[in-house]
Amino acid sequence: MTTTTLYTKFSSLPLALRDELMNYMDYLIQKHQPEKKKSHPKAGCMKGTFVMHDDFNEPLDDFKEYM
Repeated sequence: MTTTTLYTKFSSLPLALRDELMNYMDYLIQKHQPEKKKSHPKAGCMKGTFVMHDDFNEPLDDFKEYM
């Protein structure tokens, strides 16, 4: 079936049937698309994003009275 034949048949349909056919075509396209694989983060992908300060392990001033 050629594109011209499809267009001719599609054009001869009433608007309600055209909408229904378009919905069905969208369904078929979605159904037959290959599934996208979910990528998992790789080790080290966040390198350089965070900065660890030198005093990270020092006690906090807020807790001095409890220590």
